[in-house]
Amino acid sequence: MFFRSYLGPVFAAIVPLLLFAFLRMTESLDPLVVLPKGHFYIVTFVALLGALFAITVGVAGSRLRNSKVKVLSLAFLSLAAAFAVHGLSTPNFLIHSTHLPGVAAQISIFLAAFWLWLSSFPADHRWSEILSRGHRLLLPVWTVLLLSAGIVSMLFPHLADWIQVDSRPVNVLFTSTIVLFNTITMYRYYRSYKYSQFPLQLSIVYSAGWLITSQLIMQLGESWRVSWWIYHFLLLASMIVMITGLYRQYALKHSLSDAIRALFTTDPIERITNCLSPSVKALIVATESKDRYTAGHNFRVALYALKLAEELRLRPEQLRAVAQGTIIHDIGKIQIPDPILNKPGKLTPGEREVIEKHTVRGYEMCKNLGFMKDELSIIRSHHEKWDGSGYPDQLQGGQIPFMARIVAVADVYDALTSNRAYRTAWSHEEAISFLQKNSGTHFDPSCVEAWIQLCDRDSSVYQYPAMMIHEDSAMVSTGESKFV
Repeated sequence: MFFRSYLGPVFAAIVPLLLFAFLRMTESLDPLVVLPKGHFYIVTFVALLGALFAITVGVAGSRLRNSKVKVLSLAFLSLAAAFAVHGLSTPNFLIHSTHLPGVAAQISIFLAAFWLWLSSFPADHRWSEILSRGHRLLLPVWTVLLLSAGIVSMLFPHLADWIQVDSRPVNVLFTSTIVLFNTITMYRYYRSYKYSQFPLQLSIVYSAGWLITSQLIMQLGESWRVSWWIYHFLLLASMIVMITGLYRQYALKHSLSDAIRALFTTDPIERITNCLSPSVKALIVATESKDRYTAGHNFRVALYALKLAEELRLRPEQLRAVAQGTIIHDIGKIQIPDPILNKPGKLTPGEREVIEKHTVRGYEMCKNLGFMKDELSIIRSHHEKWDGSGYPDQLQGGQIPFMARIVAVADVYDALTSNRAYRTAWSHEEAISFLQKNSGTHFDPSCVEAWIQLCDRDSSVYQYPAMMIHEDSAMVSTGESKFV
């Protein structure tokens, strides 16, 4: 469809700009429309929608391990707060005429563009890692700063005179930076959308385009003209499209009752599925449609890895990372040709080389979707070996990320105890013997020891996931999925 191609957002950004140019050239169609109350109501509505979106995404960010979520909420929180000041400082409405409305409008778009730009970085980028370290404080600290700045600006509006947004060097710098930030944001989010087809990503692309147009109209327009009002309605449209995208992506998958139930569930399957973000679930569905074995394998490995991680006393936040990273650890295989992926016999060296690329392919796919460093390390490094003979980076011993070492044990255990086209499943005892034999060469000895102790203490740890093998096969063959 046109509106899902790259031409859609470009068209949506250019048409209002052309309309603005047409009105500016036709003076009779561009009269002054001085409506302070109307301006206040429109701006307030935009600010409220922005705050609603920011709060909703911020709450989701407190539960989901996704580096983009909180930064995305900061973008629209900033827009809402600064634009609220723009509305409250409407000339001769609550306060006298000052430079504050123009300054607040500029800052609202600039801050939104800045945070959207940061949210577009891959999860392994240096800036993303820096922000993720303090992600718990990011939202409350920024909220306090915005509120403080808003209160001070309304009490002392003359302070806005220090920011000379009307001077040519300043407004050229503001506009150039905003255009650059939003162009990069549009490009990166559209690339991600082309792969994942997540509606919220496309909404961000449209919203970023309208921020560019709004900034240009703000700079080139004349206050209170009909053409000047266009940018206010563009920002309103931006908020509406973001909320629509959020609804389409999350509303059909979540409910308050499900969220509450997830806090107290003890079922291992529900513990995994309830902590998965919509982006992870979408990737799982893509995997299931590609390869029945891989889909069931990923889920069982996630169950094993989560239990092993608990045995090794990982923190709750790390357990969520293990669940999310493990259940898509083989996502790169959806790019492997079917004749190679499902070949029943022995692979040729060339085919083996193609298969081994799935770790890097999965890593590249997921780093552009906002997954954090821990999850990405599982996807990339779960085939590394303790002695350095694994792939793709030939990491050795402690160089291998700890979570990837956990998943390596769970991954091989499930592969050995599952039926394949070229062999029958091994028994639990045979698989444990293999793990012991390769401890210190293939596997981290501490992970193997913990897995053996866990299985000896509680046989349901490995028996329960094994029961799912036939259930998963039947589920996929009938077109059903746990994640839809």
